[in-house]
Amino acid sequence: MLKFIFSLAFIAVSTIGNAQIKDTTQVVYPERYGLRLGVDLHRLSKSFYEKDYKGLEIVGDYRLTRRFYLAGELGNEEKTVDDDRLNFTTKGTYFKAGFDYNSFENWLDMENMIYVGMRYGISSFSHTVNTYKIYDPTNYYGENTVISGAKYNGLTANWIEIIGGVKAELFSNLYLGFSLRLNYLVSNKKPEGFDNLYIPGFNRTYEGKFGAGVNYTLSYFIPIYKKNKPTTEEK
Repeated sequence: MLKFIFSLAFIAVSTIGNAQIKDTTQVVYPERYGLRLGVDLHRLSKSFYEKDYKGLEIVGDYRLTRRFYLAGELGNEEKTVDDDRLNFTTKGTYFKAGFDYNSFENWLDMENMIYVGMRYGISSFSHTVNTYKIYDPTNYYGENTVISGAKYNGLTANWIEIIGGVKAELFSNLYLGFSLRLNYLVSNKKPEGFDNLYIPGFNRTYEGKFGAGVNYTLSYFIPIYKKNKPTTEEK
């Protein structure tokens, strides 16, 4: 009888102990790596509703690791600025390259982004001075408008951009994005007797080194390969 009670107690303790041991299983979720290409909707739409502006920007990024992406933009702009005393047109192309870091922890197979990043931008452009106003004491209005037509070619600029933005998947492989950008002008070649008041890709300089901008992107993801992301589940 004593032997039977001891065996029963041993079985009960063993059962309770096993119940307290967590059964963990490693589940593997494949993550996609590849190239995402798109267009800046802000510049594209602005070309239709603003008569003094034409522009197009192609955007892209390539996923290197789970968090880091190589990223860049290639664009062209033509902008006419009409100030109180000066009217000029700037034309040029630009290229920006850098990286994005995704701080968002996606669930399962989601691929959304909340990111920060950095770019180094290079622009090549020209200015055409259309008109400018000078003081004229003999004129009733005190000034005359001079039709100039002066051109300044072969201008360049370099800058750094700090970026914060989001990208969300609308449909399969199709992403809508938004970003804010703070620019710092590293160097620029100024024409003699004029200044780079507007730089393609950088935006207005306001005769200083800082600029800012936004973009709204629509892009398509092209998957190239997959890597497994191990996740531990408890049962």
